[in-house]
Amino acid sequence: MISRVDDYLHAVPLSGSVAEQVGPFTLFRSTTAWPYYARPVPGAGSTIKPDDIDVARTRCEELGIPVSFEWVAETCPSLGPAASAAGLTVVEHPLLVLGRADFRPVSAEARCEILPADAAVLRQARAVASLAFGDPGTAVGEAGPKERDAKAAEVPDDVLEAVLDRVRRGVTVSAGAFTDDGMVASGQHQPVGATTEIVGVGTLPSVRRRGLAAAVTSSLAEHAFANGVDLILLSAETNAVAAVYERVGFRRIGTAGAAE
Repeated sequence: MISRVDDYLHAVPLSGSVAEQVGPFTLFRSTTAWPYYARPVPGAGSTIKPDDIDVARTRCEELGIPVSFEWVAETCPSLGPAASAAGLTVVEHPLLVLGRADFRPVSAEARCEILPADAAVLRQARAVASLAFGDPGTAVGEAGPKERDAKAAEVPDDVLEAVLDRVRRGVTVSAGAFTDDGMVASGQHQPVGATTEIVGVGTLPSVRRRGLAAAVTSSLAEHAFANGVDLILLSAETNAVAAVYERVGFRRIGTAGAAE
């Protein structure tokens, strides 16, 4: 299972990047509006050393792109210590998976639906996510529909066009939760073959703790399972956030690492 997840995580950036081998890493150079990262090659069994991090850092500097790494700790346990020794900031997140048999649909007092390739709708979804991740965690916060509408007007045109392109091509599927105040939660999944990852699930801080993130996740899972996927994965920001996904049937199988 871990190997399948690792293979997927190595394949999914290819829909928005060009891959280049740099030592023991594949460096994904972005062709879209947001940066990607370097990953250790799945199954290579490499022991990563600080010198390997420095080689990748030098190449990123040559290309003028951020120095960033992502990996699965269970398949490359040496990368975290090497990145720390090379001076990078390392974080770890719970890595969870969901199979069809374990799926427990969740609903909330909101209408959840898959979003069309519509600029205004996807602009709102980006705004919801921006406000959610700008105030991380699960505590109720201040930002609500008024702030969402202001943030939506600030979404850069190149980012919006990149999102629209991915939705049109089917490499990203977006979902939203709606109340009388409009969209209040959003998220995506990114299918590659029979595997997908749910990413970017966020709720407007002012309406947290109403089950909206779980409901959006449930809608994305339903869509994925109805369209040929049999394994869904995600990484949660914290154990508290992981508990939201466990309501839908996700179970933890490992740890996702990231370094910048």
